[in-house]
Amino acid sequence: MPTPDHRPSGTVLDGRAGRPGELGVTRSAVTRAVMLGPAFVAAVAYVDPGNFATNFTAGAHYGHRLLWVVLVANVAGLFFQVLAAKLGVATGRDLMRLCRDRYPRPVAFGLWAQAEAVAVATDLAEIIGGALALHMLLGTPLLLGGVVTALVSFALLHHDRRGRRRFDWIVAGSLLGIAGAMLWLAVAARPGVSALSSGLVPGFAGRESLVLAAGIIGATVMPHAVFLHSARSAERAGALRKAGILRAGHDERMVLRGVRFDVTVAMVLAGLVNAAMLVGGAHLAGGAGPLVETLEDVRDGLRTSLGGGVALAFCGALLISGLVSSSVGTYAGQVIMTGFLRRRLPLTVRRVLTVLPALLVLAAGADPTSALVWSQVVLSFGLPFALVPLLLFTRDRGLMGSLVNRPVTTACGALAGAAVICLNLSLLLP
Repeated sequence: MPTPDHRPSGTVLDGRAGRPGELGVTRSAVTRAVMLGPAFVAAVAYVDPGNFATNFTAGAHYGHRLLWVVLVANVAGLFFQVLAAKLGVATGRDLMRLCRDRYPRPVAFGLWAQAEAVAVATDLAEIIGGALALHMLLGTPLLLGGVVTALVSFALLHHDRRGRRRFDWIVAGSLLGIAGAMLWLAVAARPGVSALSSGLVPGFAGRESLVLAAGIIGATVMPHAVFLHSARSAERAGALRKAGILRAGHDERMVLRGVRFDVTVAMVLAGLVNAAMLVGGAHLAGGAGPLVETLEDVRDGLRTSLGGGVALAFCGALLISGLVSSSVGTYAGQVIMTGFLRRRLPLTVRRVLTVLPALLVLAAGADPTSALVWSQVVLSFGLPFALVPLLLFTRDRGLMGSLVNRPVTTACGALAGAAVICLNLSLLLP
């Protein structure tokens, strides 16, 4: 019988405990299994309450006209998520740590400050979304609903301490639940083929459509999700290296194939959900104008036109989205601080600090749907501060080795980043 020091070809170590794995378990099977999951944690941020607000509002105001924005945003999200994961696999370090190590201290500190602002804007949307869902389902006051959402999401986050895989499965299951509810809604709405195809033709309809387009992009290519995915992938790749499973060259490319599969499945699912949201909004108002102004209007319209079951599924999906995406957002804020500053706040302290702005907005009586939309616009302005360093690092052969970007990859990323920057600048012009 072979000993741990003389394993037959194809046998690998158990990455969790350093024990010999089962005979016949290939290196590729282990790496695929271990690397599956991080993209789903990142992708749940792409179906958070901010997505509900921007997509349903866009559909209600402009019909299917901005469907192409949803498609482009999800393709861009898939692209940058793969780059973030590739950075973690190739270097064993996350985007935040690389910024800290390679940029002057003032630059790294500035990037950290804006990343924290993005994390606060993210939590604002998620807490408000959960509070609004509880209000629509149970009549809970918004402020109390915000507190309940914060507490439940905090409890969910503790599953991450008990095992990364358990947390990943909870998030993936939640994403599937949201997807099921939204796809049911889209099928019930019965959108016409001609209407859907017309929405794939690029174009805008005035300044407000630009605001919503920026919100859709910010809600989809979320900067904190890019930071989080790089950290999660670096952590998984580090575990594989420590177990002696991952080596440079062929093994890294094998892991990258698993990462691409993970990201593609998660992002296609998120893209279908976002498209279904916009289709649902278009069904309610037919693109005739601002007939639907709030998510409560969406709930009422769905109940009237498609039945109470669809309306209940919409509210339930919004609640799940707020609870799970808030826990992911808090986790992202923690890894952002750790990566940039080598500091960690106690999880309870971070939870309180990020929740306070959302509770203040709810206490002030601000319109929840408007707050959700504008929080996503803030995320759009934060995107370049994550995407530009990501592109610069992944094009560096000395850093990335065999996984360095091809020139066409860097060019596509630069074009996508430039488009986001131009859209943001257009919102600042009179």
